[in-house]
Amino acid sequence: IWRDFMLTINKDILNTKTMVKISVLGAISFVLMYFKFPVAWIAPPFLKMDISDIPSLLGAFALGPLAGVLIQLLKNILNLIFEGTTTAGVGEFVNFFSGSVFAVIASVIYFRNKNFKNAVIGLIAGIIAMTAIMAISNYYFIFPLYAKVFGIPIEKLVEMGASITNKVVDFKTLIIYTVVPFNLLKGFLTALITIIIYKRLSPILHK
Repeated sequence: IWRDFMLTINKDILNTKTMVKISVLGAISFVLMYFKFPVAWIAPPFLKMDISDIPSLLGAFALGPLAGVLIQLLKNILNLIFEGTTTAGVGEFVNFFSGSVFAVIASVIYFRNKNFKNAVIGLIAGIIAMTAIMAISNYYFIFPLYAKVFGIPIEKLVEMGASITNKVVDFKTLIIYTVVPFNLLKGFLTALITIIIYKRLSPILHK
């Protein structure tokens, strides 16, 4: 993936027009972070769905994987500046890293042969990678940090998950049966919208 990433980087990524596009997409991505909604039938209320990864995927498909990474970086920097953080920046870093992995994997596979099939394969691979990263980071970092900062015992979070599905009996099953499905759904929704709108926006992004 790293070799393909380096090969597919747009050499003109730093030209003025491209940086303007990246800046606009990053700003849109930041705004989309504010439109969060719960999915109570699959995840506890503290997990909120958003579609802020769409601009990153659009940019990565049109301008190359590095553009997707830069859009994710700009989104999270703006979020830190205007909304602040409750996780000492850890949550923002995880959001940046997982979103970047999603965009890079999807676009690298797409760039091998730009067709609908590769776009779908790339998005599926990106969803799986993002879901795995979020599961690991939530288990080892995010949930324990939230519990410590807000004084909420991990057991209380487990109880919230157990109220959704009786498969949740401990912290590990909380991750498996709520966090994993949540991120799979988020990834699928993001990928679906990206597929639907990319061809329509592609001429503008390539102009």
